[in-house]
Amino acid sequence: MLARAARGTGALLLRGLNILIPVLDRIRYVQSLKEIVINVPEQSAVTLDNVTLQIDGVLYLRIMDPYKASYGVEDPEYAVTQLAQTTMRSELGKLSLDKVFRERESLNANIVDAINQAADCWGIRCLRYEIKDIHVPPRVKESMQMQVEAERRKRATVLESEGTRESAINVAEGKKQAQILASEAEKAEQINQAAGEASAVLAKAKAKAEAIRILAAALTQHNGDAAASLTVAEQYVSAFSKLAKDSNTILLPSNAGDVTSMVAQAMGVYGALTKAPVPGAQDSVSNRNSRDVQGTNGSLDEELDRVKLS
Repeated sequence: MLARAARGTGALLLRGLNILIPVLDRIRYVQSLKEIVINVPEQSAVTLDNVTLQIDGVLYLRIMDPYKASYGVEDPEYAVTQLAQTTMRSELGKLSLDKVFRERESLNANIVDAINQAADCWGIRCLRYEIKDIHVPPRVKESMQMQVEAERRKRATVLESEGTRESAINVAEGKKQAQILASEAEKAEQINQAAGEASAVLAKAKAKAEAIRILAAALTQHNGDAAASLTVAEQYVSAFSKLAKDSNTILLPSNAGDVTSMVAQAMGVYGALTKAPVPGAQDSVSNRNSRDVQGTNGSLDEELDRVKLS
């Protein structure tokens, strides 16, 4: 769709039949109502952190009022292009270098709003603005690459440290579980061992009690005392035969060879515990005590004689 403005009368010629007065009226402006694409030339802009950038873009606009576009401004495309460039420099001055790359969409939207506010009286509406290229100085680009590499190395180091930490935690958890299982196994072993020892002690006690019961029953039978005396004598002889096998120093009673006396003593103890008289035991004990007393008196007399002679 094309719109023409007639010079002289200032009338707007639309589609259809239009009458012009020769010499007085002639077509001066032809405006297209289609969307127009304008390349914004590359320009330099300084960011908030004092970095100079070379930036260009593409401007999309449409003429909404052909009369204003023809008589409101001399060259609407040039005016909008200059406005886009100045607005771009103004908006970039509000952002740092890092935010320029992150906030391109908001930057484009701010430029469109600023153009529409100024171009409303020109009958032109800016539909959108797109930044094409942003050229960074070589030294700044190198610094950015170094920053990216440092950030990647940092992430790698952090990931490696996290992996080491997770590994250490897993190893510690494994050792903890192993110690817990080992302690539980040791506890169960000790419980089983204690139960076994208790059962063994109980079994030994029962066996010993049964042996004592049988021995007591045997002693009440005929000639039980004689059998007990024979057993004591056998045990005495067996114990006497084992003397001086484990050590060179031994202690012997004065009557080590008197088996009858030892048996009589054992039977005397047995009789005293059971409160039952044992035949022949008292006589043997009395004879041995009398001999011990006589021996003690003789030793005292000999000691006194030695003292007098000295």
